[in-house]
Amino acid sequence: MNLSRRRFLGVAAALAAAPGVWAQTTEVTATGEMVPDLAAFDELMARFVREQGVPGASLAIAHRGKLLYARGFGLADRDTGALVRPTTRFRIASVSKPFTAVAILKLIEQGKLGLDDPVLPLLGRPAKDPRWSRVTIRHCLQHRGGWDRAISGDPIGQMGEIFHTTGIPPPYDPAQIVRYMLGRPLDFEPGARMAYSNLGYLVLGRVIEKVTRMDYEAWVRAIVLQPLHLDSMKLGKATWADRAPDEARYHARDNRTGISLYPPFGAIVPYPYGAENFEGFEAHGGWIATAADLVRFADAFHDPAKCPLLKPETIAWMQACPEGVAGHEADGQPKAAYYGYGWMVRPVKGDQANLWHSGLIAGSESLLVKRWDGWSWAVLFNGNGAAQGGNLSTAIDPLLHRALGH
Repeated sequence: MNLSRRRFLGVAAALAAAPGVWAQTTEVTATGEMVPDLAAFDELMARFVREQGVPGASLAIAHRGKLLYARGFGLADRDTGALVRPTTRFRIASVSKPFTAVAILKLIEQGKLGLDDPVLPLLGRPAKDPRWSRVTIRHCLQHRGGWDRAISGDPIGQMGEIFHTTGIPPPYDPAQIVRYMLGRPLDFEPGARMAYSNLGYLVLGRVIEKVTRMDYEAWVRAIVLQPLHLDSMKLGKATWADRAPDEARYHARDNRTGISLYPPFGAIVPYPYGAENFEGFEAHGGWIATAADLVRFADAFHDPAKCPLLKPETIAWMQACPEGVAGHEADGQPKAAYYGYGWMVRPVKGDQANLWHSGLIAGSESLLVKRWDGWSWAVLFNGNGAAQGGNLSTAIDPLLHRALGH
């Protein structure tokens, strides 16, 4: 690699953000088949893309086994004017986590893993902090493994720290990140509470590879994607040159640039195209997909008795409330919403629940929702950050529920 320690640290300290924000779109072109009964979503998406100034978006909607709606809005590439189409693929960021969780739960169904198995023996290396020996599969699924990025930072973005410690220049693959973290102390006792952790899902990716003796992507493709015929999903690539066919172009709202961790090493590039360690996101946030791919995945869980991925009892585990403060208020009552196995969960009626997950990385945002009443939707953006601050996924979530009208 042609990137010296001095060059990496020096340029990383000088990351620049170009002035200005996205130009507001005056007209938003929609692609895909119109669905008169769901016209409220056309109006919502066109208005949202225009008012938020986001280049483009894709929305897909399903109801109890049937894909009803798949449309694109706005621009897949702001520079060329190419339109978002229903077949346009986007980085889905943390919406990758439900796929990893299902891949792990399938191993548990097969008797190859237990929810309370410790992860350390499966990682093949010792850990500096003895508490690592108490981290389990369940803890990683529920973000209770002992890592808190508010205290020690998120290792997926700590390129400088890893470089200082190991002397190995980035980019880092998921195994290297996990290996680095085995030498770091935990932030709290495993299981004691919940703190959202990308690292926990990278650990699960390594567990999958150890147990199956298969590449993480190959296992997820075989056990999760193929039964649903989701043939267009794959792990994404970091650079513009390596992008997939029909993949959207990502636009960071602040036009942020950074030092490239990928060829051409050391060049200043748009932040979504090599300034993040994107290919190391893998099991926690590295997949690309269409909105229709995602909604077919969510829809598979509406009828547990007919789910092609998991058994009904496993789906019940997936939605179960975590023990202790991770799932309960101070008075012992279950929280109104909590993190299950790969999903946020909000119990609604009896054993019914709304499931959802959002995702955010430079240049893209995502939201996947499975409602208790049989409706599911996925919305993807090739930009990040709402016009008035906050996230696009947070801004659009209540609007999508409202547009359905029931």
